[in-house]
Amino acid sequence: MPKLNLPLLDSKTAPSSVSATLANVEKKYGLVPNLYRIFANAPIALDAYLAISDAFQRGTLSATERNIVLLAASRENGCGYCVAAHSAVADMQKDPPHYTEAIRNGVPLDDRKLEALRQLTQAVVRGRGRPEASIVQAFIDAGYQPHHVLEVLVGVTMKTLSNYTNHLAKTPLDSAFAGREWQPEA
Repeated sequence: MPKLNLPLLDSKTAPSSVSATLANVEKKYGLVPNLYRIFANAPIALDAYLAISDAFQRGTLSATERNIVLLAASRENGCGYCVAAHSAVADMQKDPPHYTEAIRNGVPLDDRKLEALRQLTQAVVRGRGRPEASIVQAFIDAGYQPHHVLEVLVGVTMKTLSNYTNHLAKTPLDSAFAGREWQPEA
């Protein structure tokens, strides 16, 4: 697959329509992740990603559950950049490390409800929005509500945009995420 030749922009080199956005990201996180720097080449992509991310944050899933969705979707899509980034996020928000490692390694979680979440997320990605009925039912049986399926879909949408961008741009991993580097199975 050819690499898109997109520079890593910052608040000084990005189009004026997103330079303030990048400056705010840096203020909030202490860095501008390379994914955002790639997105800045197409302001509509950065705006879309941030809008979806903001909407996902406002859902009813917990921070740990949201990160499980993002990590599981990224693993299913084989996105090393996002698996590393969301592993680092899991560490920062003090998610149980064995959950993160299980998802990274493709093994079931030891929590029935969270495992149903992981399975649904992966089935949505794998089935391109058509998870098996038994997986959706297992998700509901584990204690989630039907509207949570749509929240998972928002997280998958967010990761589809970022994972595919990283595949096309071959986004270099930020040093902040390097300790959680991950490569998809060959």
